[in-house]
Amino acid sequence: MNYTAAIQKAERSFLPARFVITDWASLEPYYTALADRPIGSLAELEQWLADCSELEAMVSEDMCWRQIRMTCDTENKALEEAFNYFCTEIQPKIQPYNDQQNRKLMASAYTAQLDPVQYAAFLRNIRKNIELFREENIPLQSELAVQQQQYGMITGKMTVTVNGGEYTLQQASRFLQSNDRNLREEVYRKVQERRLADKAVLDELYSSLIARRHQEARQAGFDNFRDYRFKELGRFDYTKEACFQFHEAVKQHILPLVNRLLEQKKKKLGLAVLRPWDLDAEPEGITPLRPFQQGDELIEKTIACFDRIRPFFGDCLRKMREMQHLDVESRKGKSPGGYNCPLAESGAPFIFMNAAGQMQDVTTMVHEGGHAVHSFLAHPLRLTGFKEYTMEIAEVASMAMELFSMDYWDTFFSNGEELRRAKEQQLERVITIFPWIATIDKFQHWIYEHPLHTPEERTAAWVSILNEFTDSVVDYSGLEAYRQNGWQRQLHLFEVPFYYIEYGIAQLGAIGMWMQYKQDKEQALDHYCQALALGGTRALPELYGAAGLPFDFSPDRIAVLMAFVQDEMQQL
Repeated sequence: MNYTAAIQKAERSFLPARFVITDWASLEPYYTALADRPIGSLAELEQWLADCSELEAMVSEDMCWRQIRMTCDTENKALEEAFNYFCTEIQPKIQPYNDQQNRKLMASAYTAQLDPVQYAAFLRNIRKNIELFREENIPLQSELAVQQQQYGMITGKMTVTVNGGEYTLQQASRFLQSNDRNLREEVYRKVQERRLADKAVLDELYSSLIARRHQEARQAGFDNFRDYRFKELGRFDYTKEACFQFHEAVKQHILPLVNRLLEQKKKKLGLAVLRPWDLDAEPEGITPLRPFQQGDELIEKTIACFDRIRPFFGDCLRKMREMQHLDVESRKGKSPGGYNCPLAESGAPFIFMNAAGQMQDVTTMVHEGGHAVHSFLAHPLRLTGFKEYTMEIAEVASMAMELFSMDYWDTFFSNGEELRRAKEQQLERVITIFPWIATIDKFQHWIYEHPLHTPEERTAAWVSILNEFTDSVVDYSGLEAYRQNGWQRQLHLFEVPFYYIEYGIAQLGAIGMWMQYKQDKEQALDHYCQALALGGTRALPELYGAAGLPFDFSPDRIAVLMAFVQDEMQQL
């Protein structure tokens, strides 16, 4: 099938073409019109759903742009206020209408006549939303939406001074690749001390978020936020026990590989003791990888790389650049991290990241580029709700793109040895990321199983879990205060709770896609596009099946995939 990036903003038929959200009074009539409209046939039901979808897309995109602008410039109070206004004055008033729409749909005599293949997953999600909705949770959810963004406000201000220059923490990480070990240690400690300076305020913020989330879950009839959040995230196809099994599999099958890689690292650097500031370094005389200088160059090279995988992929990024939907360079006052934000009306999403000229920025760019391709592929689906795919398949889109793109990284590296090193670093990361995923996920289970814990108990639990998944090679002695604080650098804990195990599940899926790619490139890419084009119209195991993958993250499957990655590393 041919796919196109020649995306057009969805035309409106229910809303005025130029309508923008200014206040609730101007928006509410469209919700009341949908609430009051009689539905007397299947055709009328389908038109009503299309109009609901159009309204949902417009509201969603408005909210997204407010968040994008705020994260691009956390020091602009007007942008923060615009975001907060939506969260406190618009969104809470929409939620009862959304619930009313959901109930109206499920009560309609014509709902049973909808195409069961196309609508099964969508209707399952609607039923879940009805079950979770509680009027009394609306103010809490509004408070949480505002409060969660405080993490970016706090961390966006973090800078350190190195050699007389001021750097964001993302920019400063470049110095950790220096051949000067003393400089590496200096920068490592400065970054950690800067994080420690805000430890108390981030502890207080997290405690407040936990308390509100626990209250939200209890008011919805759940014992704890973990069980509530599993349902909210649509985790219909696996349980908390499967997560615990994943944690154990990481210890059994992956941690020994991590230890082996770190022993090789220590030997390569010629060190008697490997310290955390050595992990990104190269031996004396080897220059750190510098795949680009400026953000524009990163974008241009990524487009060229994507063109060589499939021209459609490059076209997606080209369209985003044309629409100014890319903000890639790190700067002071910008929120940390990276994301691809789907835009329900525009179709072309927005990529946000913090590039600083490092190899990891290439990985981030192709990762978010994979998400962007997913957004383009799902956009033609008829209803906004059809495009709401779960993160377990979304991260396959991004992580598989990291691996597909490696064949064309000579776009970034003309030197053969540098290209080999880049691929080696990527495959090392594929393995070494799993213990951190397991650590963050297991920590969250503990957090919400013990919602009344103290900050001291939280620190003790974190250290205990961290040690479970820590390698036996790196010497962390004397760095205990930094390690106790380590969880605070993971923005997911603050902004998107329980969104992390998805990276582990999807990384396994991505490796499976790469195995296919190595056997038959075009067929693998066909499977990839076919699965992503389904959006959220199928259950998760069906989406994996469409991609030619088993939905399996058992210890046996993990062992097979890790053996494949090891073989690929040996061939380098």
